[in-house]
Amino acid sequence: MKKISLVIFCMIFSVTAYSQNWPQKSVRLVVPFPAGGATDIPARILSEKLSTIWGQTLFVENKVGAGGSIAAVEVAKSPADGYTLFFPAGAVLTANEYIYSNLKYNPDRDFVPITTVSSAPLVLSVPINSKFKTVEDLLKAAKENPGSLSFGHAGIGSQSHIASENFLYMSGISANSIPYKGDPPALVDLVGGGLDFCICAITPSLPLIKGGKLRALGVASLEPVNQLPGVRTIAATVPGYEAKGWFGIVGVKGTPNAVVQKIYKDVNLVLNDSAVKERFAAAGMEVIADTPEQMKMKIETERARLKILIKERKIYIE
Repeated sequence: MKKISLVIFCMIFSVTAYSQNWPQKSVRLVVPFPAGGATDIPARILSEKLSTIWGQTLFVENKVGAGGSIAAVEVAKSPADGYTLFFPAGAVLTANEYIYSNLKYNPDRDFVPITTVSSAPLVLSVPINSKFKTVEDLLKAAKENPGSLSFGHAGIGSQSHIASENFLYMSGISANSIPYKGDPPALVDLVGGGLDFCICAITPSLPLIKGGKLRALGVASLEPVNQLPGVRTIAATVPGYEAKGWFGIVGVKGTPNAVVQKIYKDVNLVLNDSAVKERFAAAGMEVIADTPEQMKMKIETERARLKILIKERKIYIE
């Protein structure tokens, strides 16, 4: 009995010592969407601060493709030691399993939640020279000429895609879906007039709106946002409509809980810094910093909701 107790004590001591000394080398933070997008920006803000706290470099690595699946698969195959972390948009953990028939990762089996870093509403925007001045204008045109309008998004199953499909569903219109490898390239085409509208993350949209290249018709939050004064909510026209993207950190399943807790506490420390909060606010983002348990519950709740929407809208990839 004493031998067993000694073994257990040694194991606990070993794990505790490991977490206290972690990290002993650089850490990868894999982002599944392009640089400059809504997923990438908070990851880079964190990387600056955490690198200082840890005394080790936190590298942000963009692995783009298949709605975040390429990055997810690579991270899932990494050692469960905390040295490879994943920074997905929420849809990668809540929607892809219902969209891709041959998904090569499983959110429950492969990842452990650490914390939701931030959340941001999406915004419905059109080219600055568009004839649409309001959400009502856009809906009227779509209803008079079904299927005549086109919209861009960050790829099948992305948060901007799901938000757009829900907008079509709730407003009773149809439009042509054009996928891109992230919100930024979709917004570039929107500026050039190649698309009629986008419901994309506020973070990459904001500079283009403030720069006079896009017109914001509505924000996808239930209340107006400070960054876009005078812009109404989409819900004012489509009651109950809301679309918020969220971004967070997960580790490889099996990562020692002590390491998970250390990462959570250090991220929480960064996100409670007033200067960091200001940087997030300037990008249209709200700091979240929830616990691993709260993040897990959020994923489960959203997964159940999106399963119904994806089935209703028939969003599938064979």
